[in-house]
Amino acid sequence: MPSRGRRRVVITGLLAPVAVVALAGGWSAHLGLSVRDHLEAARSALLQLRAVTSTRDPALMGRALADAQRHAAEARRLTAGAYWTMMTHAPLVGAGATTVRGLAETAAELTDVLTAVQRAAAAFVTVKAHSPDSTPELLTELGAAAPVLDEAAGRLARAGSRLAATPAETGVDLLDQARDTALHEVDRLRGWLAGAATAGALLPPMLGRDGPRHYFLAFQTNAESRGTGGLVGAFGILRADHGKIGIKRLSANSGLAPSPAPVADHGPDFLARYGPSAVTLLSNSNLSPHFPYAAATWTGLWEHNTGRRLDGALATDPVGLSYLLQVIGPITLPGGETVTAENVVDLTERTAYARYTDPVARKRFLIRVAGAVSEALPESFAEPSKLLPVLLRMVGERRIQVWSRRPAEQSRLAATAVGGVLPRRPGPFAGLVVNNSAGGKLDYYLERSLDYELDQCWGGLRSATVRVRLTNDVPRGSLPGYVTSRLDSPERPHAPGSNLLWVSLYAGVGAELRAVRLDGDRIPVIEEDERSHPVYSTLLEFAPRQSRTLEFDLMESSSGAPPLVPVQPLVRPQRTRVVADTRGCTP
Repeated sequence: MPSRGRRRVVITGLLAPVAVVALAGGWSAHLGLSVRDHLEAARSALLQLRAVTSTRDPALMGRALADAQRHAAEARRLTAGAYWTMMTHAPLVGAGATTVRGLAETAAELTDVLTAVQRAAAAFVTVKAHSPDSTPELLTELGAAAPVLDEAAGRLARAGSRLAATPAETGVDLLDQARDTALHEVDRLRGWLAGAATAGALLPPMLGRDGPRHYFLAFQTNAESRGTGGLVGAFGILRADHGKIGIKRLSANSGLAPSPAPVADHGPDFLARYGPSAVTLLSNSNLSPHFPYAAATWTGLWEHNTGRRLDGALATDPVGLSYLLQVIGPITLPGGETVTAENVVDLTERTAYARYTDPVARKRFLIRVAGAVSEALPESFAEPSKLLPVLLRMVGERRIQVWSRRPAEQSRLAATAVGGVLPRRPGPFAGLVVNNSAGGKLDYYLERSLDYELDQCWGGLRSATVRVRLTNDVPRGSLPGYVTSRLDSPERPHAPGSNLLWVSLYAGVGAELRAVRLDGDRIPVIEEDERSHPVYSTLLEFAPRQSRTLEFDLMESSSGAPPLVPVQPLVRPQRTRVVADTRGCTP
């Protein structure tokens, strides 16, 4: 039997280094070169399509896509015949021929899908300007496109599965790399189309196509951390009617009185972990990272206060507002101050505390900012092609989270990032959640990093280590008392700038804890459960500019699923590193 080195030499001589086949010897070099040329031409046309998409010129996009489709179809035709089928069974070159056929089929399916999507979504790609009055028309077009987008996502999922079934190791590195790249790109596009399909199905009804909808809109102040992001500093009621958005009843968090009795039932595990105040008091309502818990509590508190039932809830934060201002542009507050994408986070989460010593005045200022952004937001609907990338970024970072009271809508939301759901499914998982327990606003300066290292699978199990590093990066110098206050123990002296955090690690379903170390020393932690996840928690005190490191040694079930590391949306981004040894792991 030929050695692997000899096999590599033979295949390299038969397969072109551009990741497509160029056959020689007893096979037709012309056929192999033709397939190579058509796949290269299809790839070039797709790159051209990406380049001209920003122009929103239908003629340019149409020509690039037509070229890609024509060349991909020809590559599929050439690799579908009996002659190529014989090559897939031949020694030495069979694996390469099979993978090249898979690439050709995938390219053809991809270009067919893009053609169908282009026709269905032409209004969103080619539109140059819309007035807010045209939003109902856009919602209608989006709703009509949803089934096409759903089908497109399904077709790409099936195409990806077929390509994944082809040989991953053909003996030609560039061919193997081309296969990996194609799998990644197909999966990325499938995810985007699935998200667009969900938007197409949900946005029209949720934005009032069938009648007005009303939602609780929470503005989270993540300078004081909570599980879903930050303390609800202000709120309003968002009204959507045939795509027209308005926000009324803007109020500081003090405008929603607590309830004497629970307004929602999230189960005994929730009550044991968070206590009754989490379902009676707005300031404690979002300690859990599972957004539907917070949303149901917010709408319950609103109903308790007003007797009115809402259709759902949304949440955003100053970082999310900064992204929206990239589309809206600068806004001017009464009095002439300008709020921009560059200054809104600092203005609302740091400067305001220094400027206004009176909390009431500060909250009025924050409401003015939120109101000004809210009033300008409908104008951004005029150019959906600019708004969409911003919304996708907000969703990806959990800067916007949405819950619907209607079960069918909520079921679809829960399957997406915008639902903010703590998933119950098994698999590798490491979620860091911090809740501020000091009552100050120092989490504006909180630095976070998480390293998740997974060993190989063996006997149905694998060991894992999660290393969390937190730094209280408070600056030197004086800060407002409201920012540094220690409401947890006001009678005790504390160094100005010290902080107290309730730190929790959410591990994978079925994981078991072996040990926890704090700065190298073993410590006990509180072990609880939430939505099937084991949760390991401890209270950590931080001096100014102090860093602390927690290490969790875990034993997890064997799984080939990719590790999930959800990131809590705070002011500063979390640095995340995942290293997984997949040997012995099965999907």
